[in-house]
Amino acid sequence: QVQLVESGGGLVQPGGSLRLSCAASGNIFGIDAMAWYRQAPGNQRELVAHITTPHSTNYADSVKGRFTISRDNTKNTVYLQMNSLKPEDTAVYYCSMTIKITWRTNWSTYWGQGTQVTVSS
Repeated sequence: QVQLVESGGGLVQPGGSLRLSCAASGNIFGIDAMAWYRQAPGNQRELVAHITTPHSTNYADSVKGRFTISRDNTKNTVYLQMNSLKPEDTAVYYCSMTIKITWRTNWSTYWGQGTQVTVSS
């Protein structure tokens, strides 16, 4: 069984920073892509940032230059450093990872439970 656990959300003032973490645990043979998504009330879930190798990343236009995604493969963990936060960044943030649990199984996508980020004065 694979579990993704997120942490680091909370309430922050506009212009502030937060760092989200997401750690995978359980029977893991390998992890390919890692990503962060977010969903605001009334909106569809959207991709925020995506990382495959340490230097292969992409970002939603709305967060470019403000957010940075990184990963620590030794800890099966993905991070999202969020700077210059805006009220429109308020959402539930979800991590996802593409994981193979044995060498014979297919890659599958797993999701965290979500962590609330609220940007408000």
